[in-house]
Amino acid sequence: MSFFEKEIKKLGFGLMRLPKNGEDIDVEQVKEMVDLFMEAGFTYFDTAWVYTGSEEAIREALVERYPRESFQLATKNAAWAGCKTKEDAIAQFETSLERTGAGYFDNYLLHNLGEQRTRAFDDFDMWEFVKEKKAEGKIRHYGFSFHSTPEELDEILTAHPDVEFVQLQINYADWENPAIQSRGVYEVARKHGKPVVIMEPLKGGLLANPPEAVKKILNEKEPELSAASWGIRFAANLEGVLCVLSGMSDLDQMKDNLSYMKDFNGLTEEEQATVEAARVELNKIPLIPCTSCNYCAKVCPTDIGISGSFTAANMLTLFGNREFAEHELGFMIDFHGKKRADECIKCGQCEEVCPQHIDIRDELEKVAELFS
Repeated sequence: MSFFEKEIKKLGFGLMRLPKNGEDIDVEQVKEMVDLFMEAGFTYFDTAWVYTGSEEAIREALVERYPRESFQLATKNAAWAGCKTKEDAIAQFETSLERTGAGYFDNYLLHNLGEQRTRAFDDFDMWEFVKEKKAEGKIRHYGFSFHSTPEELDEILTAHPDVEFVQLQINYADWENPAIQSRGVYEVARKHGKPVVIMEPLKGGLLANPPEAVKKILNEKEPELSAASWGIRFAANLEGVLCVLSGMSDLDQMKDNLSYMKDFNGLTEEEQATVEAARVELNKIPLIPCTSCNYCAKVCPTDIGISGSFTAANMLTLFGNREFAEHELGFMIDFHGKKRADECIKCGQCEEVCPQHIDIRDELEKVAELFS
């Protein structure tokens, strides 16, 4: 017996980056994208309570137009997002049911666990809530999405062995990245025997347009395929993967993804070697050698988000995408309540404990200039 009643194709439609018509989601284009997706035999859709307008859009584009048993719909609960009581968190579930009109969710996720965000789900006992909803038939399977360390993932899965699947950020750029640890979290999920839904296989779209040296490697191997195809297929090739989500934003992206995933049967050894060569080439680009050990954070009197600042700066160096780097900075620094690089008082305590011997004060000054 498969995870679902019938085996699904491995490409999932991520609904976080839907096409816009002005400020609003372009529902008519979403309908066309849904139709192409379903016609090609793909059936998995992923949204969330916090994806503004997404749950309503998928009701119009999918739920009201296709038989309920013909697709799988996943959404998520963000108990850390302003919820003060368990009732507030539960209300998100009811709101999602109303917005989507789906009747039930094939997959329901506790959203973005890791660090301080996990506590809200513990405080409100949302683990028991999802079990109750499964017993009622409102949820078919429950799991969680996760952004943190392998060690923390291991703790959560050990504490909640009944969780049925996990959703992880995995892509070839981050496979050995000490700040993301894609390989590490994947291996923890495999150790616990949990099916994996993969998010960010293109690292927010950055691997769809990688540095020129990386493009050259990929194009020399298969010039007819997009750079994006390598990221999606790398993720789909991993064992234990239920589905790989792609946050498609227009019809062209949908058509491209379908072209190489509709008959996907895994990567050859030669193709796997090409992806590895691309990853190695990415690693040649000179970056701040921060491993996110955060020893510096433990001694910083100003609570500067040092490793987060370096991660954002490295993203800008790697991909030249300022919008993405600014978003990364906001998440790594502002969301976590840290101070920005320009507030460094240059005391030097961080440099005394840095295992990588980084000139942290100088690098923070550069980061401040980058994002001024």
